[in-house]
Amino acid sequence: AQEPGTPLSDQEYHQFFQFLRTTIQARTACELRELYGCTNSLVQSLDEYENHGAIPPGPICSEQPDNPFFRNFCTFSLYRCIMKQYFLKV
Repeated sequence: AQEPGTPLSDQEYHQFFQFLRTTIQARTACELRELYGCTNSLVQSLDEYENHGAIPPGPICSEQPDNPFFRNFCTFSLYRCIMKQYFLKV
């Protein structure tokens, strides 16, 4: 078992995003996030599942000098939606 708050492995990401494989499904998940925000229970459930049961408090990607800095996981997820990079882990 992974430590709560850590990203999924590559295999786990494959399973997690399996239902989001088509553009329409991925767009729908992003629209839910945009419409309801981070406090929505469905959005939080997806975020928790993606991170082994605990949403990382942030900051996200702060160790990588060439990557954008995100103050929390929701901001990072919104970035992935906007950039259509649904599998971006770092």
